Amino acid sequence: MKKLTKEDIKQEVFDLYDDYAHNRVNRRIFLDKLSTYAVGGITVGSLLSFISPDYVKKIQVSQDDPNLKSEYIHYDSPKGGGSIKALLSRPSEAKEKLPGIVVVHENRGLNPHIADVGRRAGLAGFISIAPDALTPLGGYPGNDDDGRELQRKRDRNEMLEDFIAAFEYLKNHPECNGKVGVVGFCFGGWISNMMAVKVPDLGAAVPFYGGQPTEGIENINAPLLLHFGELDTRVNAGWPAYEEALKQNGKEYAAFIYENANHGFHNDTTPRYDREAAELAWQRTIDFFKEKLT
Repeated sequence: MKKLTKEDIKQEVFDLYDDYAHNRVNRRIFLDKLSTYAVGGITVGSLLSFISPDYVKKIQVSQDDPNLKSEYIHYDSPKGGGSIKALLSRPSEAKEKLPGIVVVHENRGLNPHIADVGRRAGLAGFISIAPDALTPLGGYPGNDDDGRELQRKRDRNEMLEDFIAAFEYLKNHPECNGKVGVVGFCFGGWISNMMAVKVPDLGAAVPFYGGQPTEGIENINAPLLLHFGELDTRVNAGWPAYEEALKQNGKEYAAFIYENANHGFHNDTTPRYDREAAELAWQRTIDFFKEKLT
C-alpha cells in the first residue's frame, strides 16, 4: 500500500473532510466522494486513515508531566448543562496567582487534542480550564464521529453558557489572578467570539478559525486576536463584515490569515496541520495573553 504524504492529497479532499467534520455531508456521502480520489495506488482506506485524527502519537504534553498540575474537576453551569467536567491545568511550582485561559473544544467534545492544548496553556504559565460541553450526554465518547453526533444534540447557546460559567469558575479560583481570557478552535472559535460579546469583563479572546457574531459587537470590551487559514473559505467569508463592524465600533483587534493553511491548521493530529502556521499562531496567542492578562 502506498504510504501517503500531505503532498499526495488534493485540496478537494481536505475540503471534503471539512464538510464531513462539520456535518454538511453524512458518512456515506463522504466515503462515496472520497472514493473518487482513490487512484494511483491510493485506497479509500488509506485516505481515510491518513486524514483521520491520530491522538496516540501526537500528544505534546502528557497528563503526568512533572512540570504540570493537571486534574479533572466539575463546576456548576446552572444556565447550561448543570455540572460540567473540565480539565484544570497549571504549572506545578507556581508561586503566585496566575492569569486564566478557558480552552474551548471543536464540535466534538473534549477530545485528547484539546485536552493537550489545555495542558500546553498550563505549561506556558497560565491556569487553564478545558471544559467538555458533552458532559450532560456522558462526555466525549472516545472518538470524534460519535462526539460530533452527540454535540449536535445540544443547543449551542446552552453550551455557550457552559463556557461562560467556566470563565466565572476560573475567575474566582484561588489560584487565578482574576484576569481570564478564552481561546477556541472552530466551534470553539465561535464560542470565543460570542464570549467577547456576552462577557463584559473577559480579559482577551483568541478565536482560531471561528464563526463570527453578527450582532452585539458594540458590547465587546475584550481585545481580540483572530487566526484564519487562507484556504478556509467557509469561515473566512464572514470576516470582512465582522472586521468592518469591529472598526466601526472602535474595538481593539488583530487578525492574521496564514498562507496556504486549511481550517483546523492548528490541530496537529490531522494532515490539515500546518506546523509553521500553528507554531506561529500559538506563540502569538501566548504572547497576547501574557500582555493582556498579567
